[in-house]
Amino acid sequence: MTEATTPTTNAEQHPVKPFRDRVIETLKTCYDPEIPVDIWELGLIYEIREEPGNDVYVKMTLTSPACPVAETLPVEVENKLKLMPDVNNAKVEITFNPPWEKDMMSEEAKLELGMW
Repeated sequence: MTEATTPTTNAEQHPVKPFRDRVIETLKTCYDPEIPVDIWELGLIYEIREEPGNDVYVKMTLTSPACPVAETLPVEVENKLKLMPDVNNAKVEITFNPPWEKDMMSEEAKLELGMW
């Protein structure tokens, strides 16, 4: 007797990740050029919000107000988010409240930077 198999669809083989997870994956491709750790692991992202019309809003900070990439990093983040297949528009807001501190980094980032 042979066992019948039920064909699986592509969605069953590769389920679509939740929107927030896909946004985080994209954020993990953005780096502060002075620190070899992505902005998510550095703890620079304070808020991610999916908005009507497949828009995404991100509130983030920088490691310091005098960060040399203050003009370019937010634009890079916005542009990468806009390239996501299901995102129509992206807005990145910079805040320094609360100010970034080393304690905001993930354990992975602390390990990478030898900050234990």
